[in-house]
Amino acid sequence: MRRKLWIVLLLFATFFNTAKGQWDVQFSDYTALKSFYNPAVSGTDGLLNVAATYSLQMLGYQGAPATMYVGADCPIYFLNPRHGAGLSFMNDRIGMFSTTKIGVQYAHNIKMGKKARLAIGIQGALLTESIDPSDVNLLDENDPAFPSSKVNGSHFDMGAGIYYYHPKYFIGFSGQHLLAPTLMLGEKNEVSIERVYYLMGGCNIKIKNTLFSLTPSFLVQTDLQSWREDIQCKIFMDYDGKRLYAGVGYSPNISTTFMVGGTFHGITAGYSYQLYTSGIGSINGSHEIVVSYQTDLDLFKKGRNKHKSVRWL
Repeated sequence: MRRKLWIVLLLFATFFNTAKGQWDVQFSDYTALKSFYNPAVSGTDGLLNVAATYSLQMLGYQGAPATMYVGADCPIYFLNPRHGAGLSFMNDRIGMFSTTKIGVQYAHNIKMGKKARLAIGIQGALLTESIDPSDVNLLDENDPAFPSSKVNGSHFDMGAGIYYYHPKYFIGFSGQHLLAPTLMLGEKNEVSIERVYYLMGGCNIKIKNTLFSLTPSFLVQTDLQSWREDIQCKIFMDYDGKRLYAGVGYSPNISTTFMVGGTFHGITAGYSYQLYTSGIGSINGSHEIVVSYQTDLDLFKKGRNKHKSVRWL
């Protein structure tokens, strides 16, 4: 479902000292974190975007996955045509295994009419994997398949994508881990990361003469050996300067997701619960919180440019 489950590595570590990464982190509210999947998103909407999320997956299991992600992107107006840039940090822990990723993004935006933009983006990232067996009780503490102390390894990685944006709809295609890096952890262990490809799209449908709008979307991800498809739809209500939403998502044969959230004083906060419909079952689901902030940074617009200070995030 993500990368090949580390549980499999534990079961077969006696026979293999090589692990293969299959999936990146799967966030429930993926439309709130588009630049995580596609570097071409950076700066395309003309706003400063800051987002942070914390995800607890398969809650109730010892060593269950826990992920923290922080990302920011914005346009660079002093260049012409517009360019975008972004920074991101992610830490993902599963049992004794930990992944850290620090990324820098750049996007070149091309005007397509008055409102639409076509963007091409790249990402450079430092990827670090580590194994810390200090909290694991092994039947044989001298098992050569496991390191006797914490080991880690780092490697440069790259991603790229293309993204078409319009205020009413968007679609993008991207690839991550394009270098398919292999990280050496100590002398005996290594982790190989597979290339992963993403296709994401969605639209904004305003319901006439009401306070409501719908935003259906989809995400398809694959390593060309296996696939995961997600669809979701949020309904928004805008009233008196405030915005509330609720949504539901579905991934065939994997899970159903429920989402609620709202925007207050420029800050959007949302909560998602992913209920597994197969495998571990519905009790040990995944919890996710996303907090984001947006503001206009176009200093070249006519008139005074008003925006909230990012110091109040």
